[in-house]
Amino acid sequence: MTVPATRIRILNDGAVNAGGDYVLYWMIASRRTTWNFALDRAIELSRELAKPVLVLEALRCDYRWASDRLHRFVIDGMADNAISLEDTPVTYYPYVEPSSGESRGLLEALATHACCVVTDYFPAFFLPRAVATASERLPVRLEEVDSNGLLPLSASDDTFTTAYSFRRFLQKTLPDHLPDRPDSAPLASSTDLRLKAIPSKVRERWPPASPDLLDGTEAALSAIKIDRSVRPTGDRGGMLAAKDRLDKFVTTGLDSYADRRTDMEEERTSRLSPYLHFGHISAHEVFDRIVESQHWSPGRLADEANGKRSGWWGMSVGAEAFLDQIITWRELGFNFCHTRDDYDRLESLPDWALKTLREHSSDPRSQVYSLEDFEAANTHDEVWNAAQRQLVEEGRIHNYLRMLWGKKILEWTSSPQEALDVIIHLNNKYALDGRDPNSYSGIFWCLGRYDRAWGPERPIFGKVRYMSSSNAKRKLRLTGYLEKYERQDQLN
Repeated sequence: MTVPATRIRILNDGAVNAGGDYVLYWMIASRRTTWNFALDRAIELSRELAKPVLVLEALRCDYRWASDRLHRFVIDGMADNAISLEDTPVTYYPYVEPSSGESRGLLEALATHACCVVTDYFPAFFLPRAVATASERLPVRLEEVDSNGLLPLSASDDTFTTAYSFRRFLQKTLPDHLPDRPDSAPLASSTDLRLKAIPSKVRERWPPASPDLLDGTEAALSAIKIDRSVRPTGDRGGMLAAKDRLDKFVTTGLDSYADRRTDMEEERTSRLSPYLHFGHISAHEVFDRIVESQHWSPGRLADEANGKRSGWWGMSVGAEAFLDQIITWRELGFNFCHTRDDYDRLESLPDWALKTLREHSSDPRSQVYSLEDFEAANTHDEVWNAAQRQLVEEGRIHNYLRMLWGKKILEWTSSPQEALDVIIHLNNKYALDGRDPNSYSGIFWCLGRYDRAWGPERPIFGKVRYMSSSNAKRKLRLTGYLEKYERQDQLN
């Protein structure tokens, strides 16, 4: 099957160089070798041009919030990709930048020997700027391929402001796109053509990642100039860990997801968001696994696109609740980043939220904490402190508490802009799924995005939805959670 045209965008005026040595896939977001439209496209072009495929997966060290935690997770994925491609005709070139600026020129050097370049489309963080810069410098055609979700981002140029309106659009539009799936085993359809060697001058100037580095040895990682204070978590990155996580969730957590996802004592969430963020697993693969477990077919779809959270798919309650998260809410966030360049700025909030927050920006605060206080979980609120400690130690916060965590930062900072700066910094520095469109949705939901005006109007919050730790204690079983992270705090 060919990659749908709706997934492909040509970014420059460069021509395809039929005399090039290979088709270059610059892997920057869909960091996997299965269920990947961009890899499918590279293989498709390699068949048309009768040229081998070279995959460049590079990792810079000077992106904001670069740390041991984030690097280790990505490098775990690189190790999986190296193994996956080892005995195939596709050549894999993993490059990990040792210090800032060392990777400069690598892509251009490889592109001079390429027929064309294929890369991933990801609408957030520094990647759109990096791709735009590359499009001006490359001597051959650069194609960008959207492998982000079940619905191509090109399906609409409108910015959806509520989950309900986006869900209605999905229910009308998505059925036509469900048959278009990336290849679950694309390497089986690749040509037998192999690249004899990566140009020697390129390898000498930019040596591929060593086996020790891909194995994640401390000595190899310590040579990279990144933040060493944010340590790796116990979660391994990569395709294999992602597939294991998915299998465990489908077999033990999916059926009870709707009723138990807020359970703090026995967490029933999927915990797939870091793997989705780094591209170690595809939303298409997750959907396929859910479909298989439900023995589902498209004939079970409801006829009416009514925008309701459940009932449209014709699946179990747990499956429908989970699909609403991974399709509706996740792809809603991608839609915002795709259509709005200001997705990470306060001004992107809906008018009502921006107005009410500004009207209450000078309201007295009972507590005002510094960034250092927040980072050290040094507040008066034991629930907030526990959530922050989980973020620092594990790179995540339980979904419900992440919303409370963000709203309390608004309550305890001197202005909405300062609150946003603190939330983004802490989330993107420590969370494995930070810097992602879906993550920005969660951050800005705390300030009114995708929500409506609420009453009664309150100090500081105005008409923005209010949440409290006392209500969380009443709604959730938190005793074990608080004890766990209090113990961690005492041990540290």
